[in-house]
Amino acid sequence: MPLKLYNTFSGEKEVFQPLQENRVRMYVCGPTVYNRVHIGNARPAVVFDTLYRVLKTLYSDVVYARNITDIDDKIMKAARENGEEIAALSARFAQAYFEDMQALNNLQPDVTPYATEHLPEMIAMIERLVEKGHAYEASGHVLFAVESMEDYGKLSKRSLDDMLAGARVEVAPYKKYAGDFVLWKPSSDDEPGWESPWGRGRPGWHLECSAMIKKHLGDTIDIHGGGRDLTFPHHENERAQSCCANGVDFVRYWMHNGYVNIDGEKMSKSLGNFRMVNDLLQQYPGEVLRFALLSAHYRSELNFSADLLDQAWRTLDGLYGALRETQAIPAERGDLSNTAFMVALHDDLNTPIAISELHQLARELNKAAEADKPALKGQLLAAGELLGILQMDAETWFKQSRGGDEISEDEIEALIAERQKSKADRNFARADEIREELKAKGVVLEDSREGTKWRRE
Repeated sequence: MPLKLYNTFSGEKEVFQPLQENRVRMYVCGPTVYNRVHIGNARPAVVFDTLYRVLKTLYSDVVYARNITDIDDKIMKAARENGEEIAALSARFAQAYFEDMQALNNLQPDVTPYATEHLPEMIAMIERLVEKGHAYEASGHVLFAVESMEDYGKLSKRSLDDMLAGARVEVAPYKKYAGDFVLWKPSSDDEPGWESPWGRGRPGWHLECSAMIKKHLGDTIDIHGGGRDLTFPHHENERAQSCCANGVDFVRYWMHNGYVNIDGEKMSKSLGNFRMVNDLLQQYPGEVLRFALLSAHYRSELNFSADLLDQAWRTLDGLYGALRETQAIPAERGDLSNTAFMVALHDDLNTPIAISELHQLARELNKAAEADKPALKGQLLAAGELLGILQMDAETWFKQSRGGDEISEDEIEALIAERQKSKADRNFARADEIREELKAKGVVLEDSREGTKWRRE
């Protein structure tokens, strides 16, 4: 059952073969930390975290790196507007990003490089590009000469003319060609800057990933991921820098996730329809957000809406319900080898099909004979772990807040105790009143021989 991944570079689904046996190196573009992140930023984090989990079941040595861009014109602008030091603002929002991603059950990457900690590596790469004739200095800037690379544009499948027509290219008199991009630019006295052979300045945005990948993962990596919007110009320019500086192939498999739309419309600043992860976490558990992001295939566009989130929550309720009913049954170690669930994940991370197999596992667990339940429960938990869901205790899941003005857990337990006493006193009318009172407040009681359980709905 080989792992197949869609490679943006070839435009085809390919059998994944790492450069070195049992050793995988994966890099994913992280955030520019000038604000809280929106749900579109969360999609690549969740998608490639899921791929990371799958890779770890197949290879003994997997290193996953995701960077933090902590110097950028957007960060400088936000710091000025806040009257805050750039380092303090970027550190604050980097920490906020880590917290948001942890709430979505993302594993911590093995390497989290910061741009500002890699200036020597960036400067060294620029020097190599200049020496090899792929870059030139002009008016305090250093620019990459795109015409010096024979297959520039091959990743995004664009000609030079197409790129100029479809991109926001800065037309500057110091450029030899309008499509040349900045590797280094001068900084004014009130802007952050570092000393370099070309004067005090700061790097262009595309350079940092090339330099950090070379330092932490090597000249050639197995997988480079990110959102589809990064294909051009960011990833195209990364590829140009790294291939020309290092003289070898840069990435074996390029992977890009699709866009997130909001209620059927493209998420954009002009429409004002950004959904910030932190705001959504005030209304929904992180697992609900994660499940919603995995509900569509990663390469397709995702229509993010309240209906999608409500459906995700109900689906998770069903899966957790199966675990709740078997809470007293110890789970065996889940063996997922050769299951339809793993076949789906090995087919270019087909999470919608994998989720349908989760439903099937839950149905089988609900109907199984007692002797078969430990193995099925183990499989359900193991499958959930690979998707980063079903990570909570089942009882805790159903008792967590569902938003709004809710009755407290202590109040619920007190009313259940009163109901039990009313039933013992044969005051069944009062017992029924309590059940209805709790139901009106979004709490459902479930009576059994073992006692009364409750859940929020």
